[in-house]
Amino acid sequence: MRIVTWNVNSLKARIDRVEAWIKAAAPDVLCLQETKMADEVFPHARFEALGYQSAHHGEGRWNGVAIISRVGLDDVRSGFADGRTDPDPDARVLWATCGGVRLASCYVPNGREVDHDHYRYKLDWLGRLHDDLATNVDPTTSRALVVGDFNVAPDDRDVWKPAAFEGLTHVTAAERAALHRLETLGFVDVFREIYKDAGLHSWWDYRGGAFYKRMGMRIDLVYASVAALTALDFVIVDRNERKGEKPSDHAPVVADFSFL
Repeated sequence: MRIVTWNVNSLKARIDRVEAWIKAAAPDVLCLQETKMADEVFPHARFEALGYQSAHHGEGRWNGVAIISRVGLDDVRSGFADGRTDPDPDARVLWATCGGVRLASCYVPNGREVDHDHYRYKLDWLGRLHDDLATNVDPTTSRALVVGDFNVAPDDRDVWKPAAFEGLTHVTAAERAALHRLETLGFVDVFREIYKDAGLHSWWDYRGGAFYKRMGMRIDLVYASVAALTALDFVIVDRNERKGEKPSDHAPVVADFSFL
């Protein structure tokens, strides 16, 4: 099963690229973030024409997450089921079961600045994701993947120059600790199971030629439950999709699993 996460930074702006990429890469499941679409205008028919079912959780101008699958799309749920009664105010997480695998497509808040209200929202959001998983998924027995744009670089290897990020979001100890809590549940960053080197990124700023200067961050992550990890074949970042006309500032992350 080929499972992909991709922050497309406006699906309306990049639908043609997404369709072409699907035809070339043939994912079984494609999880999208930052669709920036309302549910009523999501292009379900275009994905259906390619042989895919789709589910979307959006609000229009900002945020928005989707799961597109050709191996089934069941038990769809948006938001958190973590025991709290207050809903997430943004469209940032969508859940579904595809081909027997429980998936979450996540768009974690940016955080803006350390100690900003949005930064506190980010930490709370990651806490709610942890609590949802702790309540609803047993990673030792269930095949589950939590994927998306986490807006956190897990360690210093994941930023082009650690000194350039001092005092900024995406690299603070609190954000990284929130990711580590997912790992303590039994979820594993599959990219680091294969690649140990620094300088491997999934996001590059549009400004200043950052992509060509390799000034990026690895913030698009695939976390697999320990029950799913044993089936991992490989994972790559498709850097070529960051090139060309009107690319997203993120590249797709592709993970292949041989589930029996």
